[in-house]
Amino acid sequence: MTYTVKFSPSARKMFKKLPQDLQDRIQPKIDALATEPRPSGVKKLKGEENTYRIKIGSYRVVYEIEDDVLLVTAIKVAGRGEVYKNKS
Repeated sequence: MTYTVKFSPSARKMFKKLPQDLQDRIQPKIDALATEPRPSGVKKLKGEENTYRIKIGSYRVVYEIEDDVLLVTAIKVAGRGEVYKNKS
């Protein structure tokens, strides 16, 4: 099964603010969530239902999985120190 991967508006904005070289490293990892939404090394966030994070260097992608509609939505893309501040 292949999932649809999308960005929330705020995650898209965060992603576009990153330097191009970081975008080039992060985008393939986000795209890979379409075929494996729970890859090796993924962490489910405590206190959240269906919310996970993957690490790419010192950056994190926080995303939600909706298995019933085969959808992965990136909700935050930021550095380790910023990604867990104030849930959007």
